[in-house]
Amino acid sequence: MSNQTAVTEFLLLGFSDVRELQILHFVVFLVLYLISLLGNLLIITAIALDRHLHTPMYFFLMNLYIIDLGSISVTIPKSMANSLMNTRKISYSGCIVQAFFFVFFSAANFVLLTIMAYDRYIAICQPLHYEMVMNRRTFVQMASSAWISGIFYSALHTGNTFAISFCGGNMVDQFFCEIPQLLKLACSDSYRFEVGFLIFSVCLASSCFVFIIVSYVQIFKAVLRIHSKQGQHKAFSTCLPHLFVISLFICTGTFAYLKPTSSSTSGLNVMVAVVYSVLPPMMNPIIYGMRNKEIKGGFGGGRSSGFGRVFGDTEFSMCVLSWECPYVIFLKGFYERFGQKGLLLTMIKECKRCFCMA
Repeated sequence: MSNQTAVTEFLLLGFSDVRELQILHFVVFLVLYLISLLGNLLIITAIALDRHLHTPMYFFLMNLYIIDLGSISVTIPKSMANSLMNTRKISYSGCIVQAFFFVFFSAANFVLLTIMAYDRYIAICQPLHYEMVMNRRTFVQMASSAWISGIFYSALHTGNTFAISFCGGNMVDQFFCEIPQLLKLACSDSYRFEVGFLIFSVCLASSCFVFIIVSYVQIFKAVLRIHSKQGQHKAFSTCLPHLFVISLFICTGTFAYLKPTSSSTSGLNVMVAVVYSVLPPMMNPIIYGMRNKEIKGGFGGGRSSGFGRVFGDTEFSMCVLSWECPYVIFLKGFYERFGQKGLLLTMIKECKRCFCMA
């Protein structure tokens, strides 16, 4: 307790003291940042300008891309600026702001990924109920809950962290103000509540992850009942990358927050932080967007049929309906010719055999 002095600034981890390596770090992070920025902005613009993409799935995706933009913009620019100006400093207030927004975007991201898993489950496993369950009011409320819960969680988490006293100096063993690394600087008797809160957070995140896994298990079970091998391949090639990104984000984030601080090296800390804070915002536009025919259509690269938009405008739900089934082919042609959506749904409900997996 004798070394309990007021901290006015923190020193972030530098990648190297060699000037050439600092410039290399700046260039690498600049390229990664521009890729993420360009990919996310392009897809946000496509979704916003194309009225055919104003559906729950793409509304959630647009929120995800906005969160990704915010998340990567909180950490990368400051690190690049420090390397360019050959400094490691960040003010105390700047560290608070950076920690708050990083936790906020990370929490909102995770809640939104959980919501999106539920949305995919309804679209694929219960396609006839999709429009009734995921109406405009519902999906707006669900997206809003992700943002609100992120703000609440971040305020509580960041407030608890910076309410403690720092006795271990001001050198943060990370390239941004990561809360586990800040706790290493805390007085031994003042951070126990925050550690307990971290463990509770991981348990909560694990519960959401289990929900996501269960949702995807149900989705895969539905996909395996598809008669079309092409439909199965299409569904798996889309769902598996989603699950990979979610698992990567959760596993590396959990490792960063629960690993023993005394046994981890700076290189390992940085590598883990880059994986869960930089890679997801860069990969999400590719996995969720650039491989999606509807979003490509927003850039003028084609568009799916109007029949596909009956079930939430998603390529997933069309995998549930086998295009090889003659009844589905008939209804597809009926809808595209006459556009009677209500009558089409009535016909499908009355004729269950239209679903080849039934």
